[in-house]
Amino acid sequence: MRDPAERARRREMLALPHIAPLAAYAESLRNHGEVPDFDPLDGGIHARVLFLLEKPGPMTAEKGGSGFISRNNDDPTAEATFNFLKEARIPREITVLWNVVPWWNGTRNVTAEELRDGVACIRDLVGLLPDLRVVVLVGAKAARARPLLENAGYPILTSAHPSPVTRAAYREQWDAIPTEWARVHEYL
Repeated sequence: MRDPAERARRREMLALPHIAPLAAYAESLRNHGEVPDFDPLDGGIHARVLFLLEKPGPMTAEKGGSGFISRNNDDPTAEATFNFLKEARIPREITVLWNVVPWWNGTRNVTAEELRDGVACIRDLVGLLPDLRVVVLVGAKAARARPLLENAGYPILTSAHPSPVTRAAYREQWDAIPTEWARVHEYL
């Protein structure tokens, strides 16, 4: 996603039938702050696994980043996500990556109000995913949304966040991520 031509190519793909409803959904949230787009190389509305990370970071921002939530972003968390999904043998076309708090507002902090607002948005998102079978909450901040999502009717798994901070401070949790993510196969 470092290449401007690749970002432009993916931006053009946002009109494809599998991703257009999610692009419209992301657009509808932009009154909250900067909301990146879904990666059109993922499963889009056909996803069976929803990975909910915590909150977009600066590499998802349109200015200075890709403008997408993507495992192909140019940062260590995206790289780890790419590698862990591959190690867990989860095909890209059955996944969609998003965030419990879908907007970037210049800080990685997540307030209780943001979490409530974000979860309300997630309820709308799952309505756009008719093939959804399981949700994975990625990171401690995302896991705080579990009680608010439990009534959605999907199995909910959790894992540590694939960030360099987790790798440095909680190596056992970092190493367990692919195993935790592979548990989605039980629900497919």
